[in-house]
Amino acid sequence: MKITKQTFITSFALFSLFFGAGNLIFPAFLGYNAGDGWFMVAVGFVLSAVVIPILAIYGHARLQGTMMDFGRKVSPAFAFIYSLVVYVISVSFPSPRTASVTYEMAVQPYFDIPSLGAIGKYLPLILSTVYFALVLLFVLNRSKIIDIIGKFLTPGILIILGSIILIGLFGDYSAMTASEYPSNLTSGILEGYQTFDAIGGVLVGGVLVVSLSLKGVSKEESKGVIAKAGLFAGIGFVIMYVGLIALGAANSGTLDIDNRTELLSLLSYNTLGNMGRSALGVLVALACFTTAVGIVTGTADFFKGLFKDSQKAYIITAVISCILGVGMGQLDVHSIIVVALPALMFIYPITIVLILLNALPDKFATPTVFKAVVLITVLFSLPDFLSSIGLSEMVQPIQEFLPFGTVTLGWLLPALVTFIVVNLIGFKKNE
Repeated sequence: MKITKQTFITSFALFSLFFGAGNLIFPAFLGYNAGDGWFMVAVGFVLSAVVIPILAIYGHARLQGTMMDFGRKVSPAFAFIYSLVVYVISVSFPSPRTASVTYEMAVQPYFDIPSLGAIGKYLPLILSTVYFALVLLFVLNRSKIIDIIGKFLTPGILIILGSIILIGLFGDYSAMTASEYPSNLTSGILEGYQTFDAIGGVLVGGVLVVSLSLKGVSKEESKGVIAKAGLFAGIGFVIMYVGLIALGAANSGTLDIDNRTELLSLLSYNTLGNMGRSALGVLVALACFTTAVGIVTGTADFFKGLFKDSQKAYIITAVISCILGVGMGQLDVHSIIVVALPALMFIYPITIVLILLNALPDKFATPTVFKAVVLITVLFSLPDFLSSIGLSEMVQPIQEFLPFGTVTLGWLLPALVTFIVVNLIGFKKNE
């Protein structure tokens, strides 16, 4: 397997574009709550937050297109609606969340906000405005995104986070507590939803395709670069996630915490002292910033394509996305997570199914298979969506009847059965 300099730069850029707010705040707290059941939680988290997103990158490597191509086998109309919904969700929740996490973890701990008076009251707004102004600057220079992020920002993220995990795992801790989760595996899978990384995979993969094209990389070479970069980035994610989950679990019998960001702040302080807390601030700012850049760039690319490659459409979309980021970024992290949940319950199962189908050989993923599996997924994920918007009593009997329905995975078995049945019927007809 030939590995070029471009492959390494793209791997680092891919890692940074994925590694944002959720990737930092969820794993450690997940391990903390799982205690001695941390390993199965880690397996579940890796499945939904690493395997599926990297399969999305592999799908993009094969397709060499945009997010529209992910749903085109269902129908062009579906592909358009799906892409539009994903981009709207992305700039409305995960992108603003990066600003909120940056403020709560990289700014707020270092200032006595009440003592600042009027400035303190408007500090989140001021910082969000500066934050998204810098995001916009990067997005408008999108041909240099891979090189800047891959060469300069990612190494800083890896060094800081790696130091916290390695030093922390060799600490002296009390015995781990028992897991708080009824099912460690499914809890890990569902927490992986909150990273938005499956959605990030279909979004960021398109950014890589366009960026490599702008750099003059041929489609054939781009396929290999993106596929290998996805593999290397995936290995990096597994190491970092398992390390953070294990570190959280190791502290479960020692610390008494009920807040995700507070736990991460304490872990960094306990491992690297005051320098660790400062390093965490830098780490959070870098990780969140690169993710916001990836989301806004992908969204601007999409609308640019809709308007016949119009640069004006690209700029307008980027500006609107950043303004929306400033507005939504005024909510705290917890509020954004709560508000985003219904959107995740609706779009995530469809996204997972599209990723898996696009990663399969064409003979197993015909247009008929796409249509049938996506339709069944939409129907059987509706109870989870309705439950998330406060109609749990109405759909509870359905969720209890469906296999895995009580853990919001009621769509999984029907989608799998549909995939097998439709393929068997197709093979029989061909015979």
